[in-house]
Amino acid sequence: MNVNNKVIWVTGASSGIGEALAYALAKRGAKLILSSRRKEELERVKASCKGKDGDIQILPLDLGQRDSLKLTTEAAVQMFGHIDMLIHNGGISQRSLAKDTDMEVDRKLMEVNYFGTVEITKHLLPHFLDRKTGHYIVVTSLVGKFGTPYRSGYSASKHALHGFFDSLRAELHRSNIKVTIICPGFIKTNVSVNALTEKGTKLNQMDDAQANGMPPDLFARKMIHAIESGKKEVYIGGKETYGVYLKRFFPSLFARVVRKARVR
Repeated sequence: MNVNNKVIWVTGASSGIGEALAYALAKRGAKLILSSRRKEELERVKASCKGKDGDIQILPLDLGQRDSLKLTTEAAVQMFGHIDMLIHNGGISQRSLAKDTDMEVDRKLMEVNYFGTVEITKHLLPHFLDRKTGHYIVVTSLVGKFGTPYRSGYSASKHALHGFFDSLRAELHRSNIKVTIICPGFIKTNVSVNALTEKGTKLNQMDDAQANGMPPDLFARKMIHAIESGKKEVYIGGKETYGVYLKRFFPSLFARVVRKARVR
């Protein structure tokens, strides 16, 4: 599963984890299609990549614009003639209490994080089936495994991705199409700065936990290692990753711990 010379489509590539992945994958010799809403930021990332001329293309994408997703997927395939891997990294986070959060915020989180991701997956699936190979890599979150305060809608959208892609992996096990789910903990990016508040505005504030999180370049290296190792699901972060096991084996203790957690 070496990423060298593979055509890899990365969503959410204009900042944070996606940007770090672009640099790490380009350095490893991958051919990249970089997508996000902000074309000017994609141009910046492309210019900073160390890949060969012509091996890095940009393709603007808005996961919340359903009408454009089929055509965008077709355009992605045409850029290099095929796609080997799709890294689903695009999405938005949330920082608000459930009791205060407008339903429109919950709907937007699901539309972008879940429905947009699933729709691109389905549009690309016939291409993978025709080629009898392909790999979906889905960046979810540790809160896709357990919920925490201030993340109700975000956590729900990430839980939904786990349900869909676990099912898809089982359905495609005879088709040589693989699914890897990557669950980040606290990574030092602007995800909290851009997170939605209860009214849908940006938080514009860096969480303490996020500020002290794993550097995105280190995360990217660990994630690429997991992809190349053929992992089905991995948790990458600091001590917060132990929450997955605490909830699984000691759910009552986890419930007491998580309600006191400093997650904002």
